[in-house]
Parts: sequence; structure tokens; C-alpha cells
Amino acid sequence: MTFYRIGPAWIFFLLVMSGLRAAAPADAVWRLMPIGDSITEGGSTFVNYRPLLAEKLRAAGFVFAFVGTRGAPPLLHEGYGGKTIEFLANTVPAHFAETPADIILLHAGHNHFNEEKPIPSIVAATERLIGDVRAINPRVITLVAQVIPSGKLPKYAYIPELNRALAKLVSRLHSNVQPVILVDQATHFDWKTDTITDRVHPNAAGAAKMAEAWSIGLQPFLRQTQPAVR
Repeated sequence: MTFYRIGPAWIFFLLVMSGLRAAAPADAVWRLMPIGDSITEGGSTFVNYRPLLAEKLRAAGFVFAFVGTRGAPPLLHEGYGGKTIEFLANTVPAHFAETPADIILLHAGHNHFNEEKPIPSIVAATERLIGDVRAINPRVITLVAQVIPSGKLPKYAYIPELNRALAKLVSRLHSNVQPVILVDQATHFDWKTDTITDRVHPNAAGAAKMAEAWSIGLQPFLRQTQPAVR
């Protein structure tokens, strides 16, 4: 693993590691914005992936900061418990304009009912959100998760089909200039062992799996010395 220990960027890394905020050249720090529902926001009854992901990335020596209008430093985000991707598409772009990111981590697709036949609406809202943040930052890198499965059935029976539809959307939207990367949060996530008793939200094992999947998706970009020119 290569560590970048050069001047102000390394100073920033050390200060973040100690829980402090510091000024550093804007182009030296990868800005990451987690976007989603309660699984992204976190809660008192289940385990959230964001602290685990931050710990994993810092241990690997990456220079980054979570950004967003919700939560508190250093774990800012755009997670909204109980909300749908349609809500996120209507809400997040304005907040993205306030606190732009280089990379977004989008995990959204819950909070619908199977009876709604929600997949076309979810896919359309996902595409709209990606388009709107691209309009603000044309060099944004988008990581789109295939959402974690749930044992809360029949409510979430649509998730396997949704994940296939999201894979097709990512393939269609991806370009070398505006990367859209599929992150498989589903295959290795087993709701029987990786969720709390509600069969939806991650326990410690599930959150660790989510953090690992995000880390794998992020590392090819974070290995660059700094983000693309802004």
C-alpha cells in the first residue's frame, strides 16, 4: 500500500485521525458523500457502516473527508431515515451544491412496498439524482450500491429485481469522464445473519460487510494522489 505523506495533505490526515478539523488545500482531500436512507444515516438500534468505513480508509492511509449537511464531523452525510430515493432525488442535489463531493456513495431502494411495483420509479429517481449532481460537479464519481437484501417480506420482495435493474442503469450511465461504478452490497449480505431483529438494518457483521464493499469500490480512485481538477 502506498502512503502519500506530503506537506499539507499529510498534516490534514494526521489531524483527522485525531478527531480534529484542519484547513488543507481543497484539491488534496477526497470529498466523499454517503447518500441514502436510515441504513446510511444510522440509528441507535443498529450498526452503521460509515464509522467502520472511515476507520478502514484511514488505516489504509487515504486522505479524505466525509461531506454533507447532516450529522457531525467527521462523519457528515446525506442519509434520511425512512425516506425513498424519490425524496433523495428531490432533496440532495441542493445540499450537494452547498457541500460538493468528488465521490458519492449511493445506497437507496428501501422504503417502498412490493405492491407498489416501485422499480421503474426507483431507477428513474436514481438516474435523476446522478444527473443533477453531475450538473453541479461534472467530474463527480458515482458509486451505486446494489442494496442489501431484507427478510422483511413480502414488503421487500422487489429488491433482487431492483438490483438487476440498477446494474443495467450503471452500465448505461458510466463513462471514463463521469464514472458510475456498481458496488455489490447484496451478494455477500445475508439478512439471516447480518441484520438486527427487524430483518432490515445491519448488525455489526452486516455493517462490516457494507464498509468492506464500499472500501473496495473506493480504493481504485483514492489511490490517486488527489481528486481530479475541480
